[in-house]
Amino acid sequence: MQFDHILIRYGEIALKGKNRKKFFLKLQENVQQKLQTFPDVKVKRTQGRMFVLLNGQDPEPIMNTCKNIFGIQSISLAIKVQNDVEEIKDATLFALKNDNHAKTFKVSVKRIDKNFPVRSQDMNQLLGGHLLTNTTDYKVNVHQPDLEIKVEIRTEATYITSSVVPGLGGLPVGTADKSLVLLSGGIDSPVAGYLAMKRGVQLEAIHFHSPPFTSERAKQKVLDLAQKLTYYGSKIKVHVVPFTKLQQHIFREMPEEYAMTIMRRMMLRISEGVCKNESILSMTTGESLGQVASQTMESMNVINEVTNYPILRPLIAMDKEDIIKISKDINTYDISIRPYEDCCTIFVPKSPKTKPKKDKVNYFESRADFSELIEEAIQGIEVVELSAYRKTSEEFDDLF
Repeated sequence: MQFDHILIRYGEIALKGKNRKKFFLKLQENVQQKLQTFPDVKVKRTQGRMFVLLNGQDPEPIMNTCKNIFGIQSISLAIKVQNDVEEIKDATLFALKNDNHAKTFKVSVKRIDKNFPVRSQDMNQLLGGHLLTNTTDYKVNVHQPDLEIKVEIRTEATYITSSVVPGLGGLPVGTADKSLVLLSGGIDSPVAGYLAMKRGVQLEAIHFHSPPFTSERAKQKVLDLAQKLTYYGSKIKVHVVPFTKLQQHIFREMPEEYAMTIMRRMMLRISEGVCKNESILSMTTGESLGQVASQTMESMNVINEVTNYPILRPLIAMDKEDIIKISKDINTYDISIRPYEDCCTIFVPKSPKTKPKKDKVNYFESRADFSELIEEAIQGIEVVELSAYRKTSEEFDDLF
């Protein structure tokens, strides 16, 4: 006997009412896509549950993949048996003996198939007695057991699980349409992209590149960050904007203290152009309220003026330490701290305005025609498509 399935449990998806089927189908599609490197496994869905059929494959790498798919609340190794009391007893005993650490246990039976002749409570007692009779070092603890053995008696079969591995939760990527994340190369923006994906968003990314002031290594850092994010979604298209001429014009022609605000407005204008061209419905930023001069309430109000597109700010109320913790958990932190500067850090004015005024910004912009430079930047965009099965530059270097 062996564990031959992985049981996938839903979280928030189960509450979606009439739209539930759409979310289930998208999750199944995402799981199948993520597991395509395991050709022998199969994904199937029954009412209220999804299963991965292992077909003799090592479950550990498959479990590690599944637990990092948005929309999955938890996963467990499972044994599938017929709806037969003796088979269920044998499988339950196997599940208990397979755990090397538990000293106490609890059996929880859920009889979904009401035609099964033994009621749930009676099965609990029957199976608990069977386990105690056939082992010597275990005790029952119904309140805080080391191991809870769950038995689901369904119409088509019975599934026995024991340990539960938490998933990421959230919603399946692709159920909330597309958003364009402004990916700078710092710590915050990839975390914002990750959290947006957790709400079902399909990401595209935009990066503003200013050679020779920003190096090719700075650009590669951003591509590596986007590559890491594909692990939690699928493909990500990165729009690399040639920003040098426009940025130089801003810092040459505009008052120094307003240059950062105006630069951000130009970024949103260009991002809006990409959104229109790519049928993207929103933008996502790594802004956290009050973290820097451009992220005060006043600054965001002035910067937002140039677009009617929704701007998602998943980090808006988060402390920096909380953001750093997530970046480490999702393996973007070490990439983000590489010493290659982006266009937002190399042109930082000495005293940027923290409370810019709309009328002043609009007056300054009216004295210069940015339209041609904006259009030139949009036309010069380089598009890089990344998939979940490529490696970052550092991982590639490690192969040699």
